[in-house]
Amino acid sequence: MRSVQRGLKLPLGSPQDERELVARLRAGDEAAFATLVQMYSPALLRLARMYVSTRTVAEEVVQETWLGVLRGLDRFEQRSSLKTWIFRILVNTAKTRGQREARTIPFSSTGPAPEDEPSVDPDRFQSADQRWPGHWALAPTRWQTPEERLVSAETLRVILKAIDELAPAQREVITLRDIEGWSSEDVRNALELSETNQRVILHRARSKVRAALEDYLGETESKA
Repeated sequence: MRSVQRGLKLPLGSPQDERELVARLRAGDEAAFATLVQMYSPALLRLARMYVSTRTVAEEVVQETWLGVLRGLDRFEQRSSLKTWIFRILVNTAKTRGQREARTIPFSSTGPAPEDEPSVDPDRFQSADQRWPGHWALAPTRWQTPEERLVSAETLRVILKAIDELAPAQREVITLRDIEGWSSEDVRNALELSETNQRVILHRARSKVRAALEDYLGETESKA
């Protein structure tokens, strides 16, 4: 791959920028490829860690992903964004490595959660024999706490631990949406989910993380 010194337009601002970038990558522009690697590798590594057991293996998955990008550039039809295409290669590569490690994710986990899985614990609602059936018995905490506490290292640890304990599909979606800041469309394309499935999975993931944070804040209040 040869170096072509031109001004880079990354992150991409328009479809035209992306078409230009793809053309430059296909032409062997080393500067463009290096910038792409620098931009996406940290997020690729975080996503790979969801599928494999060690950081070392995750780093190998990321390297394999970039090799796959180089090999597949001529076949990239640009029906999805370049970013989505790269992350889809990562997911497929990571799943294959995870299977080799006997840490395979069941196929069913990549789809929607079971229809009968409640988003919120049913015990938080009044039962049929109470005055207001179906209404909150224990409403969500409003989190009227100092901002410093909500962004503290300990609170972040609780949130990340709760995310780590989610079902694989929920962990993937909430990580990409709420930690990486992806759009709904990008997540659907990268993980090959329908709009409905993505929305349901994200809602359930957020509900579980919120419940874990409520428990933590409640315990902290009782000790204060």
